[in-house]
Amino acid sequence: MPEKAQTSIPETIRQYGKKLFGFIRSKVNSPEDSEDILQEVWYQLSALTNLDAIENMGAWLYRVARNKVIDKYRKSTTVLFDDLSVSSDDDEDDGLDIKNILLADESKDPSIKFFKEQFWNELMAALDELPEKQREVFLLNEIEELTLQQIADQCGENIKTIISRKGYAVKHLRERLQGMYQELAT
Repeated sequence: MPEKAQTSIPETIRQYGKKLFGFIRSKVNSPEDSEDILQEVWYQLSALTNLDAIENMGAWLYRVARNKVIDKYRKSTTVLFDDLSVSSDDDEDDGLDIKNILLADESKDPSIKFFKEQFWNELMAALDELPEKQREVFLLNEIEELTLQQIADQCGENIKTIISRKGYAVKHLRERLQGMYQELAT
């Protein structure tokens, strides 16, 4: 069996540097941000103790770059839909959070427009699948930003009933949108 060639950081930078910068540059608004993200990718690579453990260096680099771009948008966007986390587990640091991408400024990253359109279409279809009362509670709480107590008072319902409806709606939406989350995360 032939031995795997030893990978060095300078060699990797020479091989992937320009293409990786172009990839990042297509995702962010400014060359400065692209350079910063590329530096973060190289820093993460340099922190690894065994480069030869990475089976596909190109795929690893592009995945790290994509995650760094998403992290940049996560830090710069307003978070809405607090209860609409479609993560498969409760790990907050999984590298991706759809709710932070939904309201990202498309002028800063035109490539995000397609994802946002797809996501909003899927969200609307998923909302249409909900029973009317669950959909109403979800929309009043998330879109119109009424508290659950305000919704209970407005509908003349028990607060626990409203909480339950919101919980069922969120559970359905998580399950329904899980495929999009996994597609984006890969």
